[in-house]
Order: sequence, then structure tokens, then C-alpha cells
Amino acid sequence: MAANLFNGNTLAKSIASQITATIKERSSQGFRIPGLAVIIVGDDPASKIYVNKKHRLCQELGMLTRNYSLKATVSEEEVKALIDNLNHDREIDGILVQLPLPLHINSDKIIESIHPHKDVDGFHPYSIGKLSIGQPIFRPCTPAGIMELLQSIDVNLRGLDAVIIGASNIVGKPMAMELTNARATVTLCRSTTRHLPGIVKTADIVIVATGTPRLVTGSWIKPGAIVIDVGINRLADGKLVGDVDFEQVKEIAGWLTPVPGGVGPMTVAMLMKNTLQAYTNFTKKG
Repeated sequence: MAANLFNGNTLAKSIASQITATIKERSSQGFRIPGLAVIIVGDDPASKIYVNKKHRLCQELGMLTRNYSLKATVSEEEVKALIDNLNHDREIDGILVQLPLPLHINSDKIIESIHPHKDVDGFHPYSIGKLSIGQPIFRPCTPAGIMELLQSIDVNLRGLDAVIIGASNIVGKPMAMELTNARATVTLCRSTTRHLPGIVKTADIVIVATGTPRLVTGSWIKPGAIVIDVGINRLADGKLVGDVDFEQVKEIAGWLTPVPGGVGPMTVAMLMKNTLQAYTNFTKKG
């Protein structure tokens, strides 16, 4: 029996509708609209596509959006100076720096220069620290989006065995915190973990974020497991595939995210939700 498929596009649209309604309501009360600043450094084509998508969605939701496209040769100090200006800009509620950055710029220092109250990507050490103790402020967008997908199928995570493959600061580590906070039992692996297929086979929930096309095959999956594929890889023939072998795993899993149309739309939706939260926090104070 084929797995049920998560529909990230539909859920993301529902979240977007709620955001739009909130912005319209607050605007009718005389409040300004939320503002998001996006900084991109260099000419990476994939990054430009992501930034343009975020820009269009901001406009559709009724948000102010400002894009700052900087040359690849820009200095680290120049990027930090721009961020400092945006930290003090009362029209801007969220600041996002599109990763990756050129090698001569220290990404950690750039992220740390963003004011924690404008850290809508959720990558600042303050945000990660609060998440780690179960008091999240801005949650990293991809893990937060995955939690929304899991909520949408009313799964009780308490006591379930979850295996995460991929230990990045952007997905794997904060995902482990999210699931731990939800009382799941979490095993955080890498693609190089010994006996990985056997570990994955024990899992009720499998989340894969390695950037390795079709790493996880059907033989790795416990029948009925929930499988979340964060990967998006373009093959030589131009086809987009995930880190999971979709055709094999769909015959074994209980629930499965498609690629594209699964996690990706939710990541962007959660960025907008974080921006709205930053805006709401600010306008409450003001």
C-alpha cells in the first residue's frame, strides 16, 4: 500500500492566508506593515532564485521587503555595517542573510551580528539556546516547518523513535531539539554513521537532510514509518530528487514528503511566520 503524501504547498498556503489576515487586521488598526530585509552576497544562481521567491511572497502577503544584493568582493565589515543599520531600522522586523556566503566572510560572525529580536532565520546562538531549553523564540525555519507537517497529521510524538540523518546547524541539530522538546526519543546521525541502515530501520520517524541523492532506500525503512525528505538535488538530466529514493520508500512508509512540494514550501512559510512574530512583538512594545 502506497504511503500517504504530505502536501507542503497546501499547508504553506493556509499559513500564508493566516498571515495575510493578521497583517490586514493590524493595518486597519493603524499599524505599519511588517518588514523583511534580505541580504545576498555574490551571484549564486540558486540563492538568487530563493531570494526572488521570498521577495514575491512578501509582496503577496502585504509585507514590506527590501533586497540588498552585494558584490562577492564585499568585505565582512561592510556586511556587518549594513546589518547594524538594519538592526536600528524601525521599518524592518526581520533580517535574513542568504547562505552560503563567500569564503572570506565568516558566516557565524555575520549571523551573530543580527539582533536576536530580528533573527527570523532562527540561526542566532540566542535563538538556538532558547530552543535547546524548550523556550523557543524564533525557530529555525526548516525544522519548524517539519513540525507543522507532523502536526497536520495529528501524530503524537511522545515516546516515538526518531532518527535524523544530517547534523547541520540549519536542519539536523535544531530538528533534534524540536523533537526532543516534543518528547520523542532522538538519534542524530550522519551519512557516514556506522550501521546506518540498521539504525534507520528502528525509527518511527525518519528525517533526512544530507544532500545525497536517493541515499535512503526502501530497505532502510520500517513499515508504516513517517519519512521526511529535506534534500533537494538536481541530477545530470535536470530532474529534482530528494535524499530519499521516493519510488522505493513510498511502498513502505506510512507518510512521505514529495520532492519538490514537501518541506520546501514550509521553510519559506515559517520564515514569513517568524517575520510576523517579530513584527507583532515590536508593535506590541510600540
